[in-house]
Amino acid sequence: MEWNLKDLYDGINSKKIDNDFKKISKKSANFYKKFKNKINDKISPKTLTKAIVELENIYESMGKISSYSSLNFAANTNNEKISQFYQSTSEKISSIRKDLLFFFIDWNNISSIKAKKILNSKIIKKYKNLLESERKYKPYILSEAEEKILDQKSLTSSRAFNRLFDETLNNIVFDFQISKRKNKKLSETQVLSLLYDKNRDIRKKAAESLTNGLNSEKKLITFIFNQILSDSKIINDLRGYSDPIDSRNLSNEINPKTVKALIDTCDKNNSIVHKYYKLKGKMLRIKDFKDYDRYAPLGSTQKKYTYNQAKDIVLESFDNFSPKMSKVAKLFFDNNWIDYSVRDGKRAGAFSHSCVPSVHPYILMNFTGKIRDVTTLAHELGHGIHQYLSRKNGYFQQNTPLTTAETASVFAEMLVFNKLLSNINSPKEKLILICSKLEDIFATVFRQIVMTNFELSIHQRRKESGELSWDEFNSFWVKANKKMFGNSIEISEYYKNWWMYIPHFIHSPFYCYSYSFGELLVHGLFAKYEKEGSSFVDKYMNLLSSGSTEPPEKLVKKVGLNIQDPVFWEDSMYLMKNLLKKAEELYKIQH
Repeated sequence: MEWNLKDLYDGINSKKIDNDFKKISKKSANFYKKFKNKINDKISPKTLTKAIVELENIYESMGKISSYSSLNFAANTNNEKISQFYQSTSEKISSIRKDLLFFFIDWNNISSIKAKKILNSKIIKKYKNLLESERKYKPYILSEAEEKILDQKSLTSSRAFNRLFDETLNNIVFDFQISKRKNKKLSETQVLSLLYDKNRDIRKKAAESLTNGLNSEKKLITFIFNQILSDSKIINDLRGYSDPIDSRNLSNEINPKTVKALIDTCDKNNSIVHKYYKLKGKMLRIKDFKDYDRYAPLGSTQKKYTYNQAKDIVLESFDNFSPKMSKVAKLFFDNNWIDYSVRDGKRAGAFSHSCVPSVHPYILMNFTGKIRDVTTLAHELGHGIHQYLSRKNGYFQQNTPLTTAETASVFAEMLVFNKLLSNINSPKEKLILICSKLEDIFATVFRQIVMTNFELSIHQRRKESGELSWDEFNSFWVKANKKMFGNSIEISEYYKNWWMYIPHFIHSPFYCYSYSFGELLVHGLFAKYEKEGSSFVDKYMNLLSSGSTEPPEKLVKKVGLNIQDPVFWEDSMYLMKNLLKKAEELYKIQH
């Protein structure tokens, strides 16, 4: 039920951690002496390659300790000793990193003519995309001294507020009213799961409980949000980014026009959402369909799955597509690389942490037995498989940009969905599963664009007029959601503050559009798979194994997709439109 982290270290007091820190500090100091002032127009491709290899080894060693620290913290955010270990580790790594920052700064200061010669050298081929990607940051890189200051100060700015947000949110107690005289204390994960309950009164009480719990810390969370916005503005102004989202687009290696085409296409197709929720209102016979009714189950029973049942469903679905995919996924179960229990102090939600190439990924989720948990397991295993296969590319290029990071996870969900659908004969059950899938897709496509539009609004507002009040955050949140829901859903008073619990706004500003990007990209990939059959499998597995050795456009072009064409995004809406049409047909058959 919990991780086995011994492939990293035996414990937070392990002497090996101290010894590794000493080795890393020594290697970093030596690296500085050896290569400082040598990364210039006189350097040879061979020497530059040697430097990158040494630097990569240092970063991997730091990454191993950092992974161990962050994974322990995610599993036990309210453990004081683990929190102290997490903070001290972050401080030590930041101190060591100051001797390494010069490398990519100096690389960007090399003349364009010399850089081009180096990039065309065969010896540098493995790291070509890494170096090309770094050159894109040239207009926004500050001096080495300034970069050191910013990196050190992040410990008491963005990183500090990330930690404060996690600790605050994960320790809120949500009072759920069982009766007039009795309340039950729930965690965030537990209260969110009640929004999927078949009983409308329970859903409404869960919404009220979530709202009240968040409001108990509204002053602090509003302050944290404002500090993140302020920090972002300061950094963007210093570096010269014109728009708050620019740095994210750059790290995602995506043209801003492509991102705009994605957002515009989703906004234009919100009618899919409107039609579906009007249909769901009819199915549930609810005239005043509200936000807390969105996830109401459509079946008369709420089927529960054991963890082992979920495991079998996922592995069988993967095996039908690719035995190799299933074999890698099985490693996660056999070696306790998944922490799935629900407990106090554990971070809510789910993620797959890539860790470092010399170890393996770890998955965190909170398994409660719902069908959504089965698909979440598939989703995170998709990430895990992707990360496991791409380890061969080394620390710098094992992880893809966020835009393609969701490819394997969403594809894995699709495999499980198709497997479940093929096993159903009953029109009623088929309708329920299709509706469930549509809701999941909406959460990944349209809701993520809602979040992106919300972020664009609040960052722009902060840039122009200073700090936002709690009411202003609420207002921007409701406005962004109304664009998605239209008149198909009535937004209740409870929903207005639910921006407060979303960690991506704090940890990774403008991360959210990557989910939408990944989902629609997979719809395009699945269309290819359905057309090409088994001949597609190797192309797909090679795509996952490529990491970030090439930009996203080039990687997906190898499987026949052109994501730079705005028409691609419109065409990728086909799956949702077809599923909605099928749902409407199945509903008519039964009525």
